[in-house]
Amino acid sequence: MSDAPSRRARELLQGAFDTHLHIGPDVVERKIDDLSLAHRFAELGMAGFLLKSHYTSTAERASVVSAAVPGVRVLGAISLNRAVGGMNPLAVEVAAREGARMVWLPTVDSVNESHEREAPPGAKVPVWVKLQLELREQGIEIETVPVVDSDGGVLAETRAVLATIARHEMVLATGHLGRDEIFTVVDAAVQEGVREIVITHPEFPSQNLSIEDQRGLVQRGALLERCFTTPHTGKVSWEHWIENIRATGAEHSVLSTDLGQVFNPAVEDGMGLMVDRLLAAGFDDEEVHMMAVVNTRRVAGVPTP
Repeated sequence: MSDAPSRRARELLQGAFDTHLHIGPDVVERKIDDLSLAHRFAELGMAGFLLKSHYTSTAERASVVSAAVPGVRVLGAISLNRAVGGMNPLAVEVAAREGARMVWLPTVDSVNESHEREAPPGAKVPVWVKLQLELREQGIEIETVPVVDSDGGVLAETRAVLATIARHEMVLATGHLGRDEIFTVVDAAVQEGVREIVITHPEFPSQNLSIEDQRGLVQRGALLERCFTTPHTGKVSWEHWIENIRATGAEHSVLSTDLGQVFNPAVEDGMGLMVDRLLAAGFDDEEVHMMAVVNTRRVAGVPTP
């Protein structure tokens, strides 16, 4: 595949959002900052993007960037890791009032990811694990953030968070939860009236959801997030990633990149590179438009013209 998206891919991405980005300013070095990226999206005719931080709400930032770059809509979010109090309904309430669109359940501090912190000295680890280990050396030990109890039932604070998401009509993303946690929380979210649920990178090794599991989540009304970095970095093959889309239906998939790491491609190219992969695999323009535009705008809360 080419290092740059094709003209056809760029055309198919007119009006699209990228709803999963890790860009600067952040606690680690990133590929690009939010203002610069907004200008690039404007030049490419893309509608906007959603800012993800593992450690803080991005809602205020998003509002400022949107105002600074007319024509591009930048959305905020909050990830419920320990830095914001974990499963903290107050943090969600405040983020919602600041305009945040998405709430990620625990990512770097999820119980499901706790094994990553025990990497041996010198091991190659994700940038967020490196930060965790640096903090540990400083005497700052970060507790994991459970979403279920020892019997697998939904914690009261988790249910309160879900109720807050529902009341503000925000999007719930499942973060780095494990398979059983995902099903438990999605069922509880449906009970609480959450309207939009995104299953965060179901092919990612710490999720690794089977086709049967993905179909079960689709039946509950969830969208399946297909992230560029998961196959690009070799965590799964492109063939496996594409097979899962085919098996569950393009209408139930939403594209995003999860880009921003300094060693990965330019952030504004990720969506186009995915589109080219899909076109090469035989998906037609209508299917690509559904995943790249209609469903990304659905997650962003912006109607498709």
